[in-house]
Amino acid sequence: MRPHPIRIKLLIPASSDFRFLLERGYPRDSALKFVGDHYQLHQRERDILMRSVFSKRISAIRKKKCLSPLELKGKNLAIDGYNVLITLESALKRKPLVLADDGFIRDISRVFRSFRPTELTKKACELIFSFLKELDVKTVIFYLDKPISKSGELSTRINYWLSNYGLKGNAYPVASPERLLKEHDGVVSTADSVVLDKADKLFDLAGHIIRNNLKETEGLFVVFG
Repeated sequence: MRPHPIRIKLLIPASSDFRFLLERGYPRDSALKFVGDHYQLHQRERDILMRSVFSKRISAIRKKKCLSPLELKGKNLAIDGYNVLITLESALKRKPLVLADDGFIRDISRVFRSFRPTELTKKACELIFSFLKELDVKTVIFYLDKPISKSGELSTRINYWLSNYGLKGNAYPVASPERLLKEHDGVVSTADSVVLDKADKLFDLAGHIIRNNLKETEGLFVVFG
């Protein structure tokens, strides 16, 4: 079944109304349901609003915790593996992404549980490792959701590639990456809102690579700010 098209002209006023309700303290889920029902949005469009629209307060807090690339030098970086890889692969496939109010780039593919490593995964990893090598990070930890098929195999591959690039670190298949990322005392790379609000230092790894290392980004982002 082909996915429903994204109706940008409908999402622009819907995002404005959703943001209006969030600014006035309405619960996120209730506000989304109200706006989604009012504009008769399909699930994909509701996902876009959920992943891209935030209150000014939440956005400002997250942006304040974000480090610049130069500030990563000598830091320990923990990466939400599938979150970052899926976003990069979506960009490489020229699938639409959202540039959210909080400044993070997110994918809207909904492929999380069905993700399987391919040659494109290797390309995405190469972009990550090259980028981190230039930034001279101290250590790199990849957390991969263990329940997802082939997480163990992908962890082994990532460890091999890390070694080849001369980067110190490891990849681990774990039951709950979110819990470990929230407890990490270094820099965290993810676009998961729950983790973003708990972590002290953030870096949008996928977003920086897409902006700076991919040649063609025109028309890639859906923006409602």
